[in-house]
Amino acid sequence: MLTLIDSHNHFDEASFDPDREAAYQRARDAGVSVQVLAAVSARLWPKLKAVTKQYPGLYPCYGLHPAYLNEHRPEHLDALAHWLHRERPVAIGECGLDYYLPDLDPDAQAEFFSGQLRLACRHDLPVVIHARHAVDHVIKFLRRFAGVRGMVHSFSGSEDQAGRLLDLGILLSFGGPLTYPRAARLRKLIRYLPLDGFIIETDAPDQPLSNHRGERNEPAFVTEVLSCIAELRGADPVEIAAATTKNACRLFRLSDALSTGTH
Repeated sequence: MLTLIDSHNHFDEASFDPDREAAYQRARDAGVSVQVLAAVSARLWPKLKAVTKQYPGLYPCYGLHPAYLNEHRPEHLDALAHWLHRERPVAIGECGLDYYLPDLDPDAQAEFFSGQLRLACRHDLPVVIHARHAVDHVIKFLRRFAGVRGMVHSFSGSEDQAGRLLDLGILLSFGGPLTYPRAARLRKLIRYLPLDGFIIETDAPDQPLSNHRGERNEPAFVTEVLSCIAELRGADPVEIAAATTKNACRLFRLSDALSTGTH
């Protein structure tokens, strides 16, 4: 069986409360040995922590998502610093910029994003980046914090933007949107990216795959993202699985995760 990592999801989200155990087992049965859970607001950090402690192979990220800007307060950056020191997560995030939603103040977003990038430098942690209609601005911020490791989740930018992010050492992550035939630009891009430049995700319960329109997304479906990429690249799924798992382990420093299945 293939060994896979769902590099970005929200398995702590309330829609999994009724059947989280069954969804977790479906993921394990599909070969998804590791899931990386991204936080969205300080209010929900304790629940995310509890979920990752409950199930082997689940790893936490703590951060302040730009779409939840109205919940964030400046003191949450100080609180995040304490959480990073105490909890030792695998990354900071989900953080970044969202210029698609009209009510999110760009200056306030910038403050929280910059603050989290500073923490990433201080704690030597990667960042899990949300970049919606904001890839160029995200790149500008990353250049101010040279050496920051990370990933842009659900990458939807251009070939040029992809190249600039890879040059900065930032991985690109792909999930459900890639499986839609209308995503011509993304599907063209994935054919030519270097094998060490991308990872796979679900963003569950969001961004359902083309075969699951209108359904709740879940970590087990990362196998279908893998199949889509292998088909588009004309590659062996085993090769893509090995590469994306290796890339995610390198990014999140999960060297022992696959051998033990615990943390």
